[in-house]
Amino acid sequence: MNVVITGANRGIGLSLCNIHVERGHQVFAVCRRSSEALSALGVQVLDGIDVSKAEDVARMQERLGNIQVDLLINNAGILRDEVLGDINYDSIVDQFNTNALGPLRVTEALLPNLVPGSKVAMISSRMGSIADNTSGGRYGYRMSKVALNIAGVSLAQDLRSKQVAVALLHPGLVGTEMIGGVGNVTPDEAAERLMQRIDELSLESSGRFWHADGDELPW
Repeated sequence: MNVVITGANRGIGLSLCNIHVERGHQVFAVCRRSSEALSALGVQVLDGIDVSKAEDVARMQERLGNIQVDLLINNAGILRDEVLGDINYDSIVDQFNTNALGPLRVTEALLPNLVPGSKVAMISSRMGSIADNTSGGRYGYRMSKVALNIAGVSLAQDLRSKQVAVALLHPGLVGTEMIGGVGNVTPDEAAERLMQRIDELSLESSGRFWHADGDELPW
């Protein structure tokens, strides 16, 4: 089984790589910069790839060539904070480019590599749920994840005829470097739960929004 994982050098992405190494899968780890932990796994690292840049994604696809991709996990993402009254709009654009356009760009680039039975997982966030927003703030991150969610639903519709299923997944509050280490689950625990959802994914459940614990989330 060939697995492509973006944002693979740390956090959830690194933990997902480890799971697939343990499963005996061929892992293609996509990242901007590798890490000692990632290199130690013995996976095929595709570094120097920023998913927000079209030229980098094109280079990633070229490096992958015509390999069959059985599972694509779009995990790369960034989190910034904005304060109403002093919003940094460049920061919001950066989050859109990475969190929303990046996964779409990667998925489209790898369309020739996907085959019937392949799966695409979008690592989203419940902060992209409009119904669940009771605290405000985080404009760029929330907006980019809403955009990612609707892109994922469209992909689920468009890829159904190709028999490729798409999942939108919230990993939980994970204690990663991105959020300063604060969380109630570890990256390893989150990755295990995410893989349970991905393993269960089918064309029947394609395009739905799930918490890693198995609960379906509201849009």
